[in-house]
Amino acid sequence: MLEQYDDLLTAEEACEALKIGKNALYRLLNSRDLKAYRNGRVWRIPRQAVEAYIRTRAEL
Repeated sequence: MLEQYDDLLTAEEACEALKIGKNALYRLLNSRDLKAYRNGRVWRIPRQAVEAYIRTRAEL
């Protein structure tokens, strides 16, 4: 599904993959609806977490 991305996505890549804006992505990250971690000021989002979020939201 998201094979074109590395195992860890940046915020910009996650926005592109989910087709959402940065504000929406940061809302998902801060509410922990999308699993990720911060390395200093930079968010790192595992590709598997993005895929799991899509499956959950799409009820697949």
